[in-house]
Amino acid sequence: MLGILVANLPGFALPGAAYFSPAAWGGTSRADIAAWALTFVLVEGKMRGLFAMLFGASMLLVIQRADARGENGAALHLRRMGTLFAIGCAHAYGVWSGDILSLYAMVGCVALIFTGAGTRLLLFAATAAFVLTLLNGVALLGLGDVLERVFGRSTPAALAREIAALRGPWRANVAWRWHEEAGPLTAFLANGPETLGYMLLGMAGLRTGFLTGTWPRRRYGAIAAVALGLTLPIDGVLAWRTNAHQFDAHAVVLASFVLTPPLRPLTVIGYAALLLCVAREGRVADAGRVALSNYLLCSIAATALFYGWGAGQFARWDRATLYVLLPPAWFAMLTWSRWWRARFTHGPAEWAWRCATQRRWIALRRKRCERDAI
Repeated sequence: MLGILVANLPGFALPGAAYFSPAAWGGTSRADIAAWALTFVLVEGKMRGLFAMLFGASMLLVIQRADARGENGAALHLRRMGTLFAIGCAHAYGVWSGDILSLYAMVGCVALIFTGAGTRLLLFAATAAFVLTLLNGVALLGLGDVLERVFGRSTPAALAREIAALRGPWRANVAWRWHEEAGPLTAFLANGPETLGYMLLGMAGLRTGFLTGTWPRRRYGAIAAVALGLTLPIDGVLAWRTNAHQFDAHAVVLASFVLTPPLRPLTVIGYAALLLCVAREGRVADAGRVALSNYLLCSIAATALFYGWGAGQFARWDRATLYVLLPPAWFAMLTWSRWWRARFTHGPAEWAWRCATQRRWIALRRKRCERDAI
């Protein structure tokens, strides 16, 4: 979640075309280009992949535990995904168009097919999903004018319409998202294969013990060093090349959708190994246990700052300045997560999701003995 916020900041504060291209909006000073490059190399696609990987592992855990209790784990999972889809659609249209929850819900239904698969089949299916992702990226290169409009500099008229809508009242924000932004089905077709691949990696990671922290720390450290040492320098070269081509739409798509997707799974595994090596417990773990609440709270807080129903700062900040928000946002996320986890069994959004899925009221406040143990 800490890394996802880094990736999402330009999406909250700047026109959509600026997410991939500083040339579209947000400034092209050295600081702005450096901010984009660091995000591209260290964060873009990687944090989302890590989130999906952990989602796949947790999905398998929920199904296994339900089956062990004598319940129908598959039915429970489908109810969870249906509820998550509703939450995601409310988030996408009511708060922010960059929602990933509805995508995870739809892909999670597909991933149910693989819950009984062995590790080898999971890895084979994940590889096939990543190959399909690469083919989707190659297909993007043939979109012509659409390529420039979506991944290039857009047009002054289109930028002006988006800025006016998102600086406007909440109803104008919703109307813009409803009419102009891609819906859940489009997101599923575009990003579903890659998301499925990471979920399957997460299932495999759970089955092998990689994600449970049972491997020796030295092994996690070696995996992180090799995976990140191989992939991040290549991403650095691609960032340099994209900037050298002045963020031409073809160069942007080639870097973000064709050349980096084959590297990302290894990078994501490297990040997972690094986290398991250095941050198994403490505030980071607490923040992870209320990840859904943190995700939604970040969207609400950011849109309150940038959209017209709040402070109306949309498209008024340059890219580099956005990142001054990270330290206070991270501090708030880590602090409230620790405070909440000491008093309650679930995050507020996690609790509502669980109650809706299980169709019953679930106790939220911890008992005194549980608080003392924490």
